[in-house]
Amino acid sequence: MKTIARISLIALLLAAPSLASAETKRLTRVEFDALRANPSKLLVLDVRRPDELTSIGGFGIYLSIQAADLEKSLAWIPKDRTIVTVSNHASRAVRAADLLTTNGFTVAGAIGAQDYEAEGGTLVKIVPPPPRASSN
Repeated sequence: MKTIARISLIALLLAAPSLASAETKRLTRVEFDALRANPSKLLVLDVRRPDELTSIGGFGIYLSIQAADLEKSLAWIPKDRTIVTVSNHASRAVRAADLLTTNGFTVAGAIGAQDYEAEGGTLVKIVPPPPRASSN
């Protein structure tokens, strides 16, 4: 029994560095702004809910796919661009980026919109359109 436990522990320790290195990089404002300087090669993928986008703000141009819908939406995401995933503080963005990387996408990293703003970046405040008048 001790031998099995030791083998399991050794296997876990050997796997740990590769698991840690597979995690997506959390980008700083400066790193993200450098990527945004070449928009024809970049896709900003925001995985937040619509209410988060309108209450907190986001980036001028982005693809919005909520984290819960990402796996079933992979076919709609272009593979010819480098992707940066976005959430509020990058936790969901890191998980989304890891999923994308596993599925063959090129991911530069993840960023939190609120972290970006705290580092001096400016977010675009998204105002939802007013409700349409009833046609009755």
